[in-house]
Amino acid sequence: MAAHRKPRNSPLGGQAARTAATLALASAATATVFEGSGHAEPRLTPAQVKAKVDRLYQEAEVATEKYNGAKEKADEARRALDRLRDEAARRTDRLNTARDGLGSTAAAQYRSGGLDPAVQLALTSDPDQYLARAALVEKAGERQATAIASVRRELAGIKQLRTESTERLTQLRGHEAELRRQKTAVQGKLGEARVLLARLTAEERARYQAAVAGSGQSGTDGSGAARADRTTGVRGAVTAPNSRAAQAISFARDQIGKPYVWGATGPSAYDCSGLTQAAWRSAGVSLPRTTYTQINAGQRVSRSELAPGDLVFFYSGISHVGLYIGGGQMIHAPRPGAPIRVAPIDEMPFAGATRVG
Repeated sequence: MAAHRKPRNSPLGGQAARTAATLALASAATATVFEGSGHAEPRLTPAQVKAKVDRLYQEAEVATEKYNGAKEKADEARRALDRLRDEAARRTDRLNTARDGLGSTAAAQYRSGGLDPAVQLALTSDPDQYLARAALVEKAGERQATAIASVRRELAGIKQLRTESTERLTQLRGHEAELRRQKTAVQGKLGEARVLLARLTAEERARYQAAVAGSGQSGTDGSGAARADRTTGVRGAVTAPNSRAAQAISFARDQIGKPYVWGATGPSAYDCSGLTQAAWRSAGVSLPRTTYTQINAGQRVSRSELAPGDLVFFYSGISHVGLYIGGGQMIHAPRPGAPIRVAPIDEMPFAGATRVG
């Protein structure tokens, strides 16, 4: 009967069976690894690398402007804290002077026996002397009361200054923490871009550079292009609407060829908002530090109304700015690896413009 049949012996028994099972599992795992490798991200073309690097640089610029804003706030908090500490030191000096005055009065009373001034006056036998002393005591009493009031005022003032200093210190630490976060974000994006570029072969890098140059983002290479831009800037002559705009453009033109460095405000390197701020500062106009505050620093103008000297902004987050010089051209600090240059305003998504001069 089938129920009484002996089980068929396995050709591999005991340790041999276990070894075979282990090899089978290892083989399956190896197959899985190779199968996963087959689905790994394919090697990017230079055009794809350029697209990813462009995105990383744009994200880095967003973080750079946030870093600039946090740094501006931290610097202001630090200056305010220093002012409060200086005022506290001055008030402490005045407090010590007032206390010294009170101490002198107390010492004089002690030396005179500590008698109440009214009792001392009552003991005098000369009426004229009595009246003279009475006037002096009254004045002394007024001076003492004034000194006490001064001490109280200085104590209250110092207490208030200490409270304000504590608040400013808390603000400063918050801004410094934000600075560190944004610095990490910028460095992370730039690091990713460097890794992508490092993977390119020499031939791919050449094609990548050609693709960047074709998009108008490569900037000048320090050769004739930079000198031509510095001389002419745009096709035809530039007519600025006023002397301040002319000075801002002249300053920006003198910076052509200098490197982009995130967070930099000159004189050897700039980021985009650092360049526009420095250009207009040379013309006597103070601009805030970041792109998203510079756009509100003057009168908004439409693209059709652009005039040389206007600030032109790009991307939906207002993360990039250039100085318009006419003819559809601007001077701007593009990004790491691309020095300050003249470029068409069409090379990035236009977001708005502001006239500050």
